[in-house]
Amino acid sequence: MTDTKAAAIRILSAGAPKLGVGRCAQAFGQKTGHTADVAFATAPVLREKLDAGEVDADILVAPAPDMEDYVRRGLVFAGTEVVVGTVTAGVAVRKGSPLPDLSSVESFRQALMAADAVVYNTASSGRFVESLIARLGLTEALAPKTERVATGTAVMVRLAEGTAASEIGFGQITEIRRFGDVVTVAGPLPAEIGKKTTYAAGLLTAAGQQGAARALLDFMALPEARRICTDAGLE
Repeated sequence: MTDTKAAAIRILSAGAPKLGVGRCAQAFGQKTGHTADVAFATAPVLREKLDAGEVDADILVAPAPDMEDYVRRGLVFAGTEVVVGTVTAGVAVRKGSPLPDLSSVESFRQALMAADAVVYNTASSGRFVESLIARLGLTEALAPKTERVATGTAVMVRLAEGTAASEIGFGQITEIRRFGDVVTVAGPLPAEIGKKTTYAAGLLTAAGQQGAARALLDFMALPEARRICTDAGLE
């Protein structure tokens, strides 16, 4: 039922769960009349904004370990956290390109060595890829063909615009699927070196629309919202 005192809720979210968060906000708005303005940023940028006191929002969506830290610091109300879902790190190639062999760590290593370009972002998922490449002892070997861009979206755009025969990109599988018309999910990383990140939403203590924001968080904990997030690719 539409609320006669509709509120404008502000959500600041990490990018990986953006599709699920956006759809949940839309469904909630249709039920209540509240509106939700969703802004997205990488997890490191979210932290920078919170550290600087520059967040003007009611709800925050961030990696679960970060959310625990924000609760401890009094930036998010304890007990308001809702798990949005989990995303899996994956490998992407331009649509129509040969798929790299991801069946083992060694085959993945060989695929990286054979690639014409290796593309990943400077956000938290890219930092993981950077450390993974170092663990595999490939930092120096891949340096001449490594390209870093700002976001997961920028990785997909770069792959789509590439012309070399074999270019490999990294991103959360949810993000790769958003660009399914131009890139293909080659698969998750081999299990031994894979990564999953769980995201949670919470009510910021500086929220100006606490009542409506709490209602949205309650909605996000319902089975209906869980189905919305699952349909958006969150696990």
